[in-house]
Amino acid sequence: MFPFEAFAPVAVIVGSLAVGGWIFTTWLRIKHGYPLESSLGKAIYPQKNEEMVERIKLLSQENAQLRAEIGSMKDRLAVVERIVTDGSHQLTQEIERLRSPAN
Repeated sequence: MFPFEAFAPVAVIVGSLAVGGWIFTTWLRIKHGYPLESSLGKAIYPQKNEEMVERIKLLSQENAQLRAEIGSMKDRLAVVERIVTDGSHQLTQEIERLRSPAN
């Protein structure tokens, strides 16, 4: 009889090498721009239609608007933090200076 216990570690190693090789070749294909293959061996190219391009454009515009809004909110928060952390005496002097007529 054949001892299957001795065969099990070899099978695990061979299987791991096969999966690792498949992952490595897929990574190389992606890195160098080659198309991937389906289970039938046909090339799979990324689909790029007008709807996807328009959606990416809209998302990019929204991203830019949100970044601008976050920038203005950071500025406003800095002013609020300065007001909160300043001493009351300094804040009172600044308010009185703003109330006095300009020379």
